[in-house]
Amino acid sequence: MEVVITALGPDNVGLADPIIHHVTGRGARIAEIQMYDHDEEHLFAMLCRIDIPEAEFDGLSDAMRQIGEVTGLAIRVWSSERRASRPRLAVCCTYLEHTPRAILQAVKEGTIKADVPVLISNRKKLAPLAEEFGAAFEMIGDENGVSDDAQMATLLDRYEIDYVILARYMRILPPATCWQFAGGRIINLHHGLLPGFPGFRPYHDAYAARMLTFGATCHFIIPELDAGNQTINQRTFSVAPGTKLNEVIDIGQTENEPACLTEGVRRVVDREVYLHFHRVVARNR
Repeated sequence: MEVVITALGPDNVGLADPIIHHVTGRGARIAEIQMYDHDEEHLFAMLCRIDIPEAEFDGLSDAMRQIGEVTGLAIRVWSSERRASRPRLAVCCTYLEHTPRAILQAVKEGTIKADVPVLISNRKKLAPLAEEFGAAFEMIGDENGVSDDAQMATLLDRYEIDYVILARYMRILPPATCWQFAGGRIINLHHGLLPGFPGFRPYHDAYAARMLTFGATCHFIIPELDAGNQTINQRTFSVAPGTKLNEVIDIGQTENEPACLTEGVRRVVDREVYLHFHRVVARNR
């Protein structure tokens, strides 16, 4: 069984030692390990991907819990194989309905073989969408839409979420959240073609460059680096010369973005691809 261990906490000497010693003491094969010190935030972050017999998962989880209590680290032990047949998704959204609706509809129709127990948002607008599809709605934003990132992490644990789907969620996740759910667990939709059109207004930027082909990118979110080798899916559409910008945006938001994210999430849920050392890798089938 492939297992991802993440650890996050106040920076100190030797924080990784008890984790590595325990893992190696179990005879686990370490397939990937990353460690970072965020000096400006005084944070230590670590990801370790290992292979262990499935029967050892619960014992490993309990041991990591005890290590976390001693070191002050927030340690999570997760495996995509635990609920491989039907993982649990949290859909995060803000204002735009088309893309989160597409994910919920794809789950309902069986295109995406998963469950969505919760919608998380920094605004109240899409609460009726959650009710329509029988999911809980959790609002983590204040009156200005500023999100409580610690509350998000708590909710993801409470609902036992496997994958976090950012379906036009209009907030940037902080490094702490990215690290706690690292290892290919956070999937984002960017409403432009990467790497050519990053930023908050990719339609406007592409239109200003006189492009006739526009697109969207579904990619894994990782700490430290911008999306590049983390692309899961891209989808494009073309328009005729003279098409107005508002028409381009409408096609993108109502048709192209939902289709792009739906296919990207399906590829991850169906275990066709995964993230390894910041690169999307096709699984051996």
